[in-house]
Amino acid sequence: MSATEQIAPLYTASAAGTEDSVYRKVSWRLLPFLGVLWILAWLDRVNIGFAKLQMLDALRFSEAVYGLGAGIFFLGYFLFEVPSNMLLQKIGAKKTVMRITIGWGVICMLQSLVTTPTQFYVLRFLLGAFEAGFYPGVILYLTYWYPSERRARAFGTFMSASAIAGVLGGPIAGWIMTSMAGVNGMHGWQWLFVLEGIPSVLAGVVAFFYMTDRPEQARWLNTEEKRVIREGLERDNLALGERGTDWRTLFRNPKVWLLIAIFFCLLCANSTLTFWIPTIIKDVGFTTPVAIGWIAALAYLCGAVGMIANGAHSDRRKEVRWHFSAPAICGALAMGTLALLMDIGSLSPVFALLAMTVALAGTMSAIPVFWQLPNRFLAGGAAAVGVALINSVSNLAGFGAPYLMGLVKNATGRIAPGLYLVAAIELLAAILVLIGIAATVHTMKSRKTQEA
Repeated sequence: MSATEQIAPLYTASAAGTEDSVYRKVSWRLLPFLGVLWILAWLDRVNIGFAKLQMLDALRFSEAVYGLGAGIFFLGYFLFEVPSNMLLQKIGAKKTVMRITIGWGVICMLQSLVTTPTQFYVLRFLLGAFEAGFYPGVILYLTYWYPSERRARAFGTFMSASAIAGVLGGPIAGWIMTSMAGVNGMHGWQWLFVLEGIPSVLAGVVAFFYMTDRPEQARWLNTEEKRVIREGLERDNLALGERGTDWRTLFRNPKVWLLIAIFFCLLCANSTLTFWIPTIIKDVGFTTPVAIGWIAALAYLCGAVGMIANGAHSDRRKEVRWHFSAPAICGALAMGTLALLMDIGSLSPVFALLAMTVALAGTMSAIPVFWQLPNRFLAGGAAAVGVALINSVSNLAGFGAPYLMGLVKNATGRIAPGLYLVAAIELLAAILVLIGIAATVHTMKSRKTQEA
């Protein structure tokens, strides 16, 4: 019997309308809570960009110290991400998420006590080590619930929380740093770390009681709903055909290294914007933390809309390559334009901020679509470790890009040269998908056609 013939009875077993209803229920149960956790993680990760506006002067840190501290987070991320995903498969998602969330919340609060560069580096490293595993863990977790034709939208909805965090984080950071300055003898940037770490600790406790590890364990689903999910996942596995399941083969799999290269290039751009947007806005001419926060919020709002809309459109069209590449190209061109505008003597704030917003929205819109690619090639244990491996190695871009920008700013007094380089790297990500992935997917389709 061909793969197509095997799939047909499974697909007709549940009507499309029933399936849509079940996945709406799943989405409302899973995605809002996971989104809240990702908002908290993102706030605790990137609030350093706003703290920098006061912290550097208070502690007499250089731009290079800031860049290294912002980036060293990703070394901890790199070292602990794969073990965390392997542990998730053994002990389940809710225990893993509880451990991760409480840990990063505590470390975030401890950053308020920093007085030396060494302390700064150590705590940023530990923040990355504790947060490692959350993002790839959720990506893996959602594959337990959603078939591939529904994942881009689910990924986009979840990942848009990082953009929502940008919308909320800017104004909140501006308000805390302005209104809490001097309270109990603490600086505004210290209160920022304390007040944004507490909710993460509380959310970690809630995660243990709220989350469900697998669909078959969900008391909030009835027997029929569990059957619909199970059949959708089985149908998806048959449609995708034979994929690698042994995680020990990952390191010699060229497809995995191609995916790492693609995501590394994209994250160079994303990390640069994440940690340097407050500085860019300040260089354009807006100096108060509140104004910088609201401008950043508007840019991230556009990013949130882009992530959700692009992910949903990718699912509807069942197309990945151009839904990744087109926004990445837009992001790269906009970042290059931003660099050019910042290099010009008479800088137009409106056009510079518009270019910054398009760069952020384009870059962020490509991220959820990217995560459709690994499951085309990997399944089982290989998927669990592969997603973590791809994300952890790629996130080394988060270490290199902010540090490079700090060195460039120290050496030249400008960040435009660094933006030019990062724009070229992001453009490379789009090229690699259009050339490398196209050939791979075509080969897979040809093989499936022959089998059918």
